[in-house]
Amino acid sequence: MTEFTPVASAGAAPLNHLGVIRITGADAANFIHNQLTQDFLLLPPNLARLAAFCSAKGRMQASFIGVKPDTNTVLLVCSRDLLTTTLKRLRMFVLRAKAVLDDASADFALFGCLRPIAAESKPASAAWTLVADAASTHIQLYPGAGCHRALWIGPPGSLPALAQLPVETWLYAEVMSGVATISQPLYEALVPQMLNYESVGGVNFKKGCYPGQEVVARSQFRGILKRRAYIVRGNAPMQAGQEIFSPSDADQACGVVVQAAAEPGTGAWVSIAALQVLAAEQAGLTLDKAGGASLELLSLPYPLLDDV
Repeated sequence: MTEFTPVASAGAAPLNHLGVIRITGADAANFIHNQLTQDFLLLPPNLARLAAFCSAKGRMQASFIGVKPDTNTVLLVCSRDLLTTTLKRLRMFVLRAKAVLDDASADFALFGCLRPIAAESKPASAAWTLVADAASTHIQLYPGAGCHRALWIGPPGSLPALAQLPVETWLYAEVMSGVATISQPLYEALVPQMLNYESVGGVNFKKGCYPGQEVVARSQFRGILKRRAYIVRGNAPMQAGQEIFSPSDADQACGVVVQAAAEPGTGAWVSIAALQVLAAEQAGLTLDKAGGASLELLSLPYPLLDDV
């Protein structure tokens, strides 16, 4: 598999394409615990959670990085293009719970921080480790493009103490991490395992029920998963929602682009793609149609959880 282009500079990029849903009240943690694929009741103050919000059929309607700054507050960072729809749907389930949900995007500054691994003298903390002080919250993410990555959350108008990077650099490193954020083109298109969420801390199979829980559990425990997330590279621009084809079937797509970014300095593009496993094992993947722009697989930077 082809090697990737590493990001060589440390810095922080503004993440204006993301927003924040805030949940407050005595039942905030219990309420959202019952809606998402992750455990928010037992979430300690030094950890964040990756989580999915699913339909009754187990299809992802949004994904979040969630934190619990205090016992009565949960913050969910998600793609801004899904925030309004997601907020409306979550409010439908509040009923008698003591929980108030609002769009708190204007109350926070969000930055993605990168630090080249090669320049570090010690390893970074594990993914989803959280460090907070009076001014900001720092969440360690999965590495990508040769960099440690972190989500920085601060008050509006504030900045991390790092040089500013273009958001395109962050988006490239995010794709190369192999951990995707759901956006509008992928609304209700995938179950969490199709994005490897069970392998990167996005699904808790021991917690109680949530919308789609039966489908998500059945996908994990009954047979081999037929679709997985892969990182692919090609010389044509890519965007979320584009279909991918294999030479074995020119009429039916074998996968879809979930998240894409330009590779710095090469003219190439990379993407996280949800692909049929059998198709990914073959050569000749193409973008948009059979005979379209060629795609090649890159290595995932994390191991996959064994199918049960």
